[in-house]
Amino acid sequence: MATEVKVPVLPESVSDATIASWHKKAGDAVRRDENLLDLETDKVVLEVPSPVDGVLKEIRFEAGATVNSQQVVAVIEEGAVAAAPAAAAAAPAPAPAAPASAPASGALPPGARFAATTSGVDPADVAGTGRRGMVTKEDIVNYASGKTAGVAGGARPEERVPMTRMRARIAERLMQSKNSIAMLTSFNEVNLAKVMQMRKELGEQFEKANGIKLGFMGFFAKAAANALQKYPVVNASVDGNDVIYHGYADISVAVSTDKGLVTPVLRNVERMSFADVESGIATYAKAAREGGLKLEDLQGGTFTITNGGTFGSLMSTPIVNPPQSAILGMHAIKERAIVENGQVIAAPMMYIALSYDHRIIDGKDAVLFLVDIKNQLENPHRMLLGM
Repeated sequence: MATEVKVPVLPESVSDATIASWHKKAGDAVRRDENLLDLETDKVVLEVPSPVDGVLKEIRFEAGATVNSQQVVAVIEEGAVAAAPAAAAAAPAPAPAAPASAPASGALPPGARFAATTSGVDPADVAGTGRRGMVTKEDIVNYASGKTAGVAGGARPEERVPMTRMRARIAERLMQSKNSIAMLTSFNEVNLAKVMQMRKELGEQFEKANGIKLGFMGFFAKAAANALQKYPVVNASVDGNDVIYHGYADISVAVSTDKGLVTPVLRNVERMSFADVESGIATYAKAAREGGLKLEDLQGGTFTITNGGTFGSLMSTPIVNPPQSAILGMHAIKERAIVENGQVIAAPMMYIALSYDHRIIDGKDAVLFLVDIKNQLENPHRMLLGM
């Protein structure tokens, strides 16, 4: 019996998708739930699994084609068995073992798979520089451009490649933010000594009790959720001539992937425990790295937190993600000399930044919001009391 493989139902905000790569070819045997192809949308890469066991009888669209929701992309002959290859006249010589650093294409991150498909590079030929020898997108691009193939000194290689859909969407959103929002940024600094002391004293017990490490993001997310309740205009959004006030804190947390920045949403953070926040962030980070984020994970969000400090950034002006009206930027923690009780001491300090839409958020509200974040983080017990 023939079974059709269809594009998953896409949300209204996503009009179509592009086939990034096929993991099977016509005539291959497939198993139920085995990933057949990757679909790239403006926001995320989707895996399309096989609905049945059988043989991939027909592929109707090749890599690079644009497809729509519920469109048939392939046909599987259910229960069929792949034809055995014709017997060779002589037994072939054993194939050399693949290098340990070159995993099968199916084990590659989505960005590396897409780069390999578009550049025609066999990942097995590429030495991986990623974690545990993983072949990264950069490894594929460098190999394709000859940087790892012994290019003579003085060569000036160039490569022109089209933007991925996700990168093009990011560019569009950034320009939309720049052109439609009266954006202003305020700064402050936070002494994280008490947060670090709390993590040192309670981190091991917290991990044993909850199965997740106590990180910094949990403190910032809870502090932001509390402050958003006090300053609801920072949690609002503009819709034409109306201002929409949200009575909940759905916080988008920026996660970096090899294809660009994505912002999965932690919903109702004001109701979440520290363990829930840390677990949610860890789950999203793992899904983002492995290409497992779902479209609904990225929908909505009333406020965003981004952490450039993970890459060493000391200070930046984050860009608001419309229709949100504000974004909080975390940065690197550095020991600096400060004056406390008349004494000069070394303290773990972080600059924090709040970029906001000045059309609806006055400077006073933005500064008070940022000061509230600072006060909570410098006195973390306040968060437990909702103060």
